[in-house]
Amino acid sequence: MTLDLTRWEKPDLGALFVVSGPSGSGKTTLVRHALSVIPHVGFSVSATTRAMRPGERDSVDYQFLSRTDFDARLARGEFLEWAEVYGNRYGTPRAPVEEALSRGDSILLDIDTQGAAQVRERFPEAVTLFVLPPSVTALEARLRGRSTDAEAIIARRVHEAHVQLQECHLFQHLVVNDHLPAALDQFQAILVTHLLARSRREGWVRKIREEISSKADCR
Repeated sequence: MTLDLTRWEKPDLGALFVVSGPSGSGKTTLVRHALSVIPHVGFSVSATTRAMRPGERDSVDYQFLSRTDFDARLARGEFLEWAEVYGNRYGTPRAPVEEALSRGDSILLDIDTQGAAQVRERFPEAVTLFVLPPSVTALEARLRGRSTDAEAIIARRVHEAHVQLQECHLFQHLVVNDHLPAALDQFQAILVTHLLARSRREGWVRKIREEISSKADCR
């Protein structure tokens, strides 16, 4: 299946898509491809307290904040979700997401299940998707096959993947990434279907009604 979006018009109201899945599921590949082919869908720039690395740009790769600034924004409820990883804090700013949606632009978040739970609580309109491997055994093989790390590190990643998989039942949509071309089509079909919902296309409804009313007035 090939999505023909050459005549695509963005909706009146964009959608917030939350994508989760364990490491090795291929969710990042699905997200990146969707961003490259579906117009008016963007990726949220996260905020972080970690130091900027060489080659990174503020407000492009991340919004780099001091710990004090981050905590102040957190206290004001300015993040859709946040987490602390290895002593640094990461979060998704709420205001840029809401501004994008009001313009008809949509946002994709690639976050773990803990972050997805926070978004569901604070933004219940979000559309949630979980990317599954064909089997747990296949996922473990992927994680082991692509890594040269010590066994203890690999075992930790496998355990973390199991934790993520336990939450798949909490998501609205599931995509099994067994055959990549099929998974890409299914993933993008879910996004496009939600963006064509009548609730996001009031402009089309008004246009049709106005045309019918105009023709009736001319009789």
